[in-house]
Amino acid sequence: MSEILYVRGDATVPSGEGAKVVAHVYNDIGGWGRGFVKAVSERWPEPEAAYRAWYRAREENDFALGAVQVVRVETDVWVANLIGQRGGSRAVPVRYEAIDTALAALAPRALDLGAGVHMPRIGCGLAGGTWSRVEPLISERLLKRGVHVTVYDPGEGPQ
Repeated sequence: MSEILYVRGDATVPSGEGAKVVAHVYNDIGGWGRGFVKAVSERWPEPEAAYRAWYRAREENDFALGAVQVVRVETDVWVANLIGQRGGSRAVPVRYEAIDTALAALAPRALDLGAGVHMPRIGCGLAGGTWSRVEPLISERLLKRGVHVTVYDPGEGPQ
Protein backbone atom coordinates (compact mmCIF):
# COMPACT_ATOMS: atom_id res chain seq x y z
CA MET A 1 0.00 0.00 0.00
CA SER A 2 1.36 3.42 -0.93
CA GLU A 3 1.19 6.48 1.26
CA ILE A 4 -0.51 9.81 0.73
CA LEU A 5 1.75 12.25 -1.10
CA TYR A 6 1.58 15.67 0.57
CA VAL A 7 2.52 18.72 -1.51
CA ARG A 8 2.21 22.47 -1.24
CA GLY A 9 0.08 23.98 -3.94
CA ASP A 10 -3.39 24.24 -5.40
CA ALA A 11 -5.48 21.08 -5.76
CA THR A 12 -7.25 22.64 -8.76
CA VAL A 13 -3.91 22.46 -10.57
CA PRO A 14 -3.13 18.77 -9.98
CA SER A 15 0.47 17.80 -10.58
CA GLY A 16 1.99 14.77 -12.25
CA GLU A 17 1.30 12.72 -15.34
CA GLY A 18 -1.82 10.83 -16.31
CA ALA A 19 -5.48 11.06 -15.45
CA LYS A 20 -6.55 12.90 -12.32
CA VAL A 21 -9.67 13.19 -10.19
CA VAL A 22 -9.89 16.31 -8.03
CA ALA A 23 -12.04 15.37 -5.04
CA HIS A 24 -13.73 17.68 -2.59
CA VAL A 25 -16.43 17.41 0.05
CA TYR A 26 -19.59 19.46 -0.06
CA ASN A 27 -23.01 19.75 1.54
CA ASP A 28 -26.37 18.09 1.15
CA ILE A 29 -28.41 21.33 0.93
CA GLY A 30 -27.63 22.43 -2.61
CA GLY A 31 -25.54 25.45 -1.63
CA TRP A 32 -22.28 26.16 -3.46
CA GLY A 33 -19.95 29.09 -3.05
CA ARG A 34 -17.69 28.99 0.02
CA GLY A 35 -14.39 27.29 0.66
CA PHE A 36 -12.60 25.10 -1.87
CA VAL A 37 -15.56 25.10 -4.27
CA LYS A 38 -14.87 28.75 -5.04
CA ALA A 39 -11.49 27.72 -6.45
CA VAL A 40 -13.12 24.84 -8.33
CA SER A 41 -15.68 27.20 -9.91
CA GLU A 42 -13.02 29.74 -10.84
CA ARG A 43 -11.16 27.04 -12.78
CA TRP A 44 -14.05 24.99 -14.20
CA PRO A 45 -17.79 25.85 -14.43
CA GLU A 46 -18.96 22.26 -15.01
CA PRO A 47 -18.76 20.87 -11.42
CA GLU A 48 -20.97 23.61 -9.97
CA ALA A 49 -23.52 23.32 -12.78
CA ALA A 50 -23.60 19.53 -12.41
CA TYR A 51 -23.90 19.72 -8.60
CA ARG A 52 -26.79 22.20 -8.79
CA ALA A 53 -28.63 20.07 -11.41
CA TRP A 54 -27.99 16.95 -9.30
CA TYR A 55 -29.46 18.71 -6.26
CA ARG A 56 -32.51 20.04 -8.17
CA ALA A 57 -33.33 16.51 -9.38
CA ARG A 58 -32.61 14.88 -6.00
CA GLU A 59 -36.09 13.35 -5.83
CA GLU A 60 -35.14 11.19 -8.84
CA ASN A 61 -31.44 10.45 -8.20
CA ASP A 62 -28.90 9.42 -5.55
CA PHE A 63 -28.14 12.91 -4.17
CA ALA A 64 -27.63 12.31 -0.42
CA LEU A 65 -24.91 12.02 2.17
CA GLY A 66 -22.24 9.63 0.92
CA ALA A 67 -23.06 10.09 -2.77
CA VAL A 68 -20.46 10.92 -5.43
CA GLN A 69 -20.80 12.78 -8.70
CA VAL A 70 -17.84 12.68 -11.10
CA VAL A 71 -17.69 15.46 -13.70
CA ARG A 72 -15.22 15.62 -16.58
CA VAL A 73 -13.59 19.07 -16.83
CA GLU A 74 -10.60 18.42 -19.11
CA THR A 75 -9.45 15.59 -21.34
CA ASP A 76 -7.80 13.75 -18.43
CA VAL A 77 -9.19 15.61 -15.39
CA TRP A 78 -12.44 15.01 -13.50
CA VAL A 79 -13.89 16.65 -10.39
CA ALA A 80 -15.58 14.43 -7.81
CA ASN A 81 -18.32 16.14 -5.81
CA LEU A 82 -18.52 14.10 -2.58
CA ILE A 83 -21.52 14.76 -0.34
CA GLY A 84 -19.97 14.62 3.13
CA GLN A 85 -21.53 17.53 5.03
CA ARG A 86 -24.96 17.79 6.64
CA GLY A 87 -26.38 21.26 6.14
CA GLY A 88 -24.41 24.49 6.10
CA SER A 89 -21.58 25.82 8.24
CA ARG A 90 -23.42 27.07 11.35
CA ALA A 91 -22.70 23.88 13.26
CA VAL A 92 -19.93 21.42 12.47
CA PRO A 93 -21.43 19.87 9.31
CA VAL A 94 -18.80 17.20 8.56
CA ARG A 95 -20.12 13.64 8.52
CA TYR A 96 -17.23 11.20 8.62
CA GLU A 97 -19.41 8.21 7.79
CA ALA A 98 -20.62 10.00 4.63
CA ILE A 99 -17.06 10.84 3.61
CA ASP A 100 -16.15 7.18 4.16
CA THR A 101 -19.05 6.02 1.98
CA ALA A 102 -18.23 8.56 -0.73
CA LEU A 103 -14.54 7.61 -0.80
CA ALA A 104 -15.49 3.92 -1.07
CA ALA A 105 -17.68 4.79 -4.08
CA LEU A 106 -14.96 6.97 -5.61
CA ALA A 107 -12.27 4.25 -5.53
CA PRO A 108 -13.65 2.08 -8.36
CA ARG A 109 -14.40 5.17 -10.46
CA ALA A 110 -10.80 6.38 -10.10
CA LEU A 111 -9.48 2.89 -10.90
CA ASP A 112 -11.71 2.65 -13.99
CA LEU A 113 -10.33 6.00 -15.18
CA GLY A 114 -6.75 4.99 -14.33
CA ALA A 115 -6.62 8.19 -12.29
CA GLY A 116 -4.94 9.33 -9.12
CA VAL A 117 -7.04 11.32 -6.67
CA HIS A 118 -5.97 14.88 -5.81
CA MET A 119 -7.58 16.85 -3.00
CA PRO A 120 -7.22 19.48 -0.33
CA ARG A 121 -7.62 18.22 3.25
CA ILE A 122 -11.24 17.31 2.58
CA GLY A 123 -13.78 17.88 5.31
CA CYS A 124 -11.33 19.91 7.39
CA GLY A 125 -12.03 23.47 6.29
CA LEU A 126 -15.48 24.99 6.64
CA ALA A 127 -16.89 21.51 7.32
CA GLY A 128 -15.09 21.54 10.68
CA GLY A 129 -13.53 18.07 10.51
CA THR A 130 -10.14 16.96 11.74
CA TRP A 131 -7.48 15.43 9.52
CA SER A 132 -6.71 12.74 12.10
CA ARG A 133 -10.23 11.38 11.43
CA VAL A 134 -10.25 11.87 7.63
CA GLU A 135 -6.78 10.58 6.76
CA PRO A 136 -7.50 6.98 7.89
CA LEU A 137 -10.63 6.96 5.71
CA ILE A 138 -8.52 7.89 2.69
CA SER A 139 -6.02 5.17 3.53
CA GLU A 140 -8.70 2.54 3.97
CA ARG A 141 -10.92 3.43 1.01
CA LEU A 142 -8.44 4.65 -1.60
CA LEU A 143 -4.85 3.64 -0.84
CA LYS A 144 -5.70 0.05 0.08
CA ARG A 145 -7.51 -0.28 -3.26
CA GLY A 146 -4.44 0.91 -5.16
CA VAL A 147 -5.55 4.49 -5.82
CA HIS A 148 -2.72 7.02 -5.58
CA VAL A 149 -3.63 10.08 -3.50
CA THR A 150 -2.07 13.53 -3.45
CA VAL A 151 -3.12 16.02 -0.77
CA TYR A 152 -2.46 19.72 -1.35
CA ASP A 153 -1.74 22.17 1.40
CA PRO A 154 -1.87 25.88 0.53
CA GLY A 155 1.44 27.40 -0.46
CA GLU A 156 3.90 27.56 -3.30
CA GLY A 157 5.39 24.52 -4.99
CA PRO A 158 6.16 21.01 -3.71
CA GLN A 159 7.22 20.41 -0.12
